[in-house]
Amino acid sequence: MKTASILVSSFVATRTVGTTAFVPVAQPVWPNVRQESIIVTTSVGYAPVIDRKCQHRALSLPLHAASLDVDINNLSNSSDSNPEQLNDGPPPLPSDMLELPRHSHEGVNEILVETEDLLKKMHEQSKAVDSKSVRRSMTPTSNSNDAIYANTYVDLGKVDTIGFDYDYTLVHYTDELLELLYDMALTRLVNDRFYPGEMLTAGMKYDPFFSIRGLAVDKETGWITHLSYTHKVAVAWEGREKVETSRIYTEYRGKRALNPKDRKARLKPLNDLFSMAECCLIADTIQYFKDNNIDYCPSNTVTDILGAIRDTHISGDFHRLVACNPEMYFDPTPHLKAVLTNLKDSGKRLIFASNSPFWYVDAGMKYVLGDNWMDLWDAIIVSAGKPAFYTEPRRPFREVDTATNRVRFQKVDKLRKGKVYTGGCLQELTRLMDWSVFNGSKDGPTNYMGALSLNSNVLYIGDSLFADLVDAKREFGWITAAVTPEVGFEMEVQKKKDFILVDKTIGFLLNALRLVQAEMGTSVHTEEDSMVLDRLENLVSKWRDRETELLGNPFGSVFRARYQPSLFAHSLRRYCDLYMNSVGSLRNYSPQHRFYPEPAFRLLAHEISKTTHIRDSVHLKEIFGEMNSI
Repeated sequence: MKTASILVSSFVATRTVGTTAFVPVAQPVWPNVRQESIIVTTSVGYAPVIDRKCQHRALSLPLHAASLDVDINNLSNSSDSNPEQLNDGPPPLPSDMLELPRHSHEGVNEILVETEDLLKKMHEQSKAVDSKSVRRSMTPTSNSNDAIYANTYVDLGKVDTIGFDYDYTLVHYTDELLELLYDMALTRLVNDRFYPGEMLTAGMKYDPFFSIRGLAVDKETGWITHLSYTHKVAVAWEGREKVETSRIYTEYRGKRALNPKDRKARLKPLNDLFSMAECCLIADTIQYFKDNNIDYCPSNTVTDILGAIRDTHISGDFHRLVACNPEMYFDPTPHLKAVLTNLKDSGKRLIFASNSPFWYVDAGMKYVLGDNWMDLWDAIIVSAGKPAFYTEPRRPFREVDTATNRVRFQKVDKLRKGKVYTGGCLQELTRLMDWSVFNGSKDGPTNYMGALSLNSNVLYIGDSLFADLVDAKREFGWITAAVTPEVGFEMEVQKKKDFILVDKTIGFLLNALRLVQAEMGTSVHTEEDSMVLDRLENLVSKWRDRETELLGNPFGSVFRARYQPSLFAHSLRRYCDLYMNSVGSLRNYSPQHRFYPEPAFRLLAHEISKTTHIRDSVHLKEIFGEMNSI
C-alpha cells in the first residue's frame, strides 16, 4: 500500500490508497483565482492508471487555490475586525454552508468528513456578509494597485503618438455624478414621457451597490444580464429580483444563450461607467411597476429609459451642472500632469480626443491640470463622435473658437498646436498631422507615414471598449490601452482574508467532488451518488454567492461571470493590448518600457501568479492541532 497526500495550498491531509500508477494530465485553471503551490500526489497533478486488483480508487486532478500571503494564523480568523468587535458584527455563517452530505461508501464518506472538518476549522469565526458594507469605488486613488497589465507585447519606445479619451480616462468622477445622471433621467421620464409622477417621490435613487460595468439589458424582457465570454447568461435580474435559473433556461432556448441574430436584436451592452446609472434606473423602474401592479412593456420601458439617458447627455444641462461644480463631481488625479509631461518630454506627441464639447472638457481639464492645460497637447479634438470618428472617412474638421465656443466653418488644412477642433475622422487626422514612422532611436522619425495602414506606432488610451478602442484596434491596428479602475478595487478585495477563505473553500469543495467521483468508480452512479454530487455542487454555488457578496454587488466580478471569464473580460483580452487602474499608473514606467504578456490563455494578467511546488506533507490532524493552539 502507498501513502498519498491530499495537499491543497497550505493544508495537507494524508490518505491511504491502493497500488496506483500515475500519468501527467493538463492542468486547467480556476477562474478568478490566483494560483499557488498545489502538488497533490493522488488528488492533484496526476491522473491514475488504476490497478485492476485495486478496489480503492483515486483521482488526481489539479486544484488551484488562491495565492496566499497569509499563514494559518490568518486563516483561523477570517474577520478583518478587532477581536473585541466580533460579537457586534454580522451573524455567523449559516450552518448549512459548512455541512457536507454523507454517503454509505466508507471511502466517499471519509473524504466528505475530512473536508467538512477542514472547512469548519477554517471558518470558526467567519461571519455572514452584508454586501452593502463593501464600499465599491471607481476612484483610482482609493487603492494601491498601480500596475499595468499586458495582453500582448508592447514596446513603448516604438510609440511616437499617444491619444487620450477624456471621461473616466483623463478625469474620473465621484458617485455624485452618476446620482445626478440618474436623477435627471428619472425626471425626464416623468416630464417628457409621462411616467407616473409618484416615481419622483418613491425614493428611487442611484444605488452604487447594484450595477457594474459590462452588463447587458435584454430589451425584450427588461432583464439586466451578466454574460460569459461564450455569451451565456450567468445571472439575470428583473428589477431588483434575481431571475430563477429555470426561467433563464426557458427564455433562452434551454441553453442560457441567444443565437447571434437574436443577441444582436435583443441585447444592449452597458459597457462604459456612465451605463451604471442606466442599469440602475432600468432595474428600479421595472421594480416600481411590479410593486405597484402597473402593466408595462419591457421593450418600451427599456427604450424610454435609454432615450431619457441619451437626452440628458445631449441637452447640455447635465454637463453644465458638472462643469460648474468640479469639486463635487471630479475625483483628484494627482499624477496626471507628471505622466503627461514625462511622455511629452520623451518626444511623444499627445492627442486629446473626446466626444464631449469644448466648454465641458475645458472646465474639467482646468480643474485637474490648470489653466494652461492646452499647452501639453499636439492636437485637441472635441465632439469627435467616436466610434464614427474611426469608420466614416468624409467627416471634416472644424475649428472651435475657444472664446465663444462657436464653430468656424472654414476649411482646416492643418491641425495646429494650441487650437481646438471638432468633428473630423481618422483619415483626416492622419492627413493633417505630420505623422511619421518612428525607428526607436534617438535620431527620431525616419519615414513619412502616409498610408493609414502603417499606423502601428499609435497608442490610444480610453475607458469605453466599443466607443474608444475596438475600431482603433480592429480597423487600424493601433495599440490600445483600457482604463479599468475595477481591476484595482477587485484586487484590493481579493487580498482580504474573507475572500481568500472563500476561494480556498470553493477549491476544497471542487477537489472533494473529484475525489468522491474517483471513489464511486466508473459504473453508473446510484441515486445516493447523484444526491451527494448535487448537494456538493449546491454548496459550491452558495460559496460563489458569498464571493459575489464580498465584491459588493449582485453580479460579482466585472471580469468573471460566475466561474467563467465575462464577455467584458473576453473583449478586454481581445481588443486591448494593455489595461490599467488609471492613466496615473504610467508614472511607474519608462516611456520606453517593454511590456510582456502572461502566457496563460483566456486569463487576464492580474489573475495569474507563477505556480510553485510545496513538497512537504503534513497530516490533517497536525494542522488542526496547530490551529487549535492559536
